[in-house]
Amino acid sequence: MAGFHVMADARGMHVQPAVRRITTSDLWDALRLGAEDFWAKPSHYVFLCLIYPIVGLILTRWTSSGANAIQLIYPLMSGFALVGPFAAIGLYEISRRRELGMDTSWWHALDVRRSPAIPSIVVIGVMLVALFLLWLYTAQSIYTGLFGDRPPSSIGGFVREVLTTSKGWTLILAGNAAGFVFAAVVLATTVIAFPLLLDRDVGAVSAIETSARAVLTNPLQMALWGLMVAVLLVIGSIPVFAGLAVVMPVLGHATWHLYRKVVEPERAQQPKRPM
Repeated sequence: MAGFHVMADARGMHVQPAVRRITTSDLWDALRLGAEDFWAKPSHYVFLCLIYPIVGLILTRWTSSGANAIQLIYPLMSGFALVGPFAAIGLYEISRRRELGMDTSWWHALDVRRSPAIPSIVVIGVMLVALFLLWLYTAQSIYTGLFGDRPPSSIGGFVREVLTTSKGWTLILAGNAAGFVFAAVVLATTVIAFPLLLDRDVGAVSAIETSARAVLTNPLQMALWGLMVAVLLVIGSIPVFAGLAVVMPVLGHATWHLYRKVVEPERAQQPKRPM
């Protein structure tokens, strides 16, 4: 590692990778390739991703028992979409290695720690965790503003109150509207940031900027991609989070292939300027 660098690459330059226009068929193709990567050695990837349903179950148990935070179960479930790009970084590395014809045993996901871009990766990861915590705070504030400081007495009572009262429907609408804003920010800033950093040490600023340009260049396609990710995460979360053991690796690998379709290869000319 050529020094601790975050804002720019190791040479202090701000790289601007060129982005392409993609089509809806490219999104489906990225998912198909992601599924192919998963099925190449599914037992390894399921083992690697068991942490996601396990953590989900622990958090749900916490919020539905002594923590008196039943109202945070749904925000926690939907919050997976906010930290997912960082949580799946080991899967991007496995897809990168498979693309190069290298060994893709599950432990190679840990090779990320030796990436020269690890400072930038950590910085963006911390940003996502901060957004996740801010989302939980926002969700709790919306609930408190409508229902006061009184926690729900039970899951059944909370569900009935949400679905049968005007306050409950206001909570649904306001909560989902706020969640949409958080999800849009994460999509716009990190949709291909982590795969780009694994592939090229361009710095956190360039990775976030390139993700934003990719979204601005392909607004409808990226919106559809975000919807696809959200739907698959919900499906994976419904059976007590168990489905995430399959959904997460498929989406992780698919994100790598989406990056390959959106960003021009490194050999293409890239504007550079000092930071």
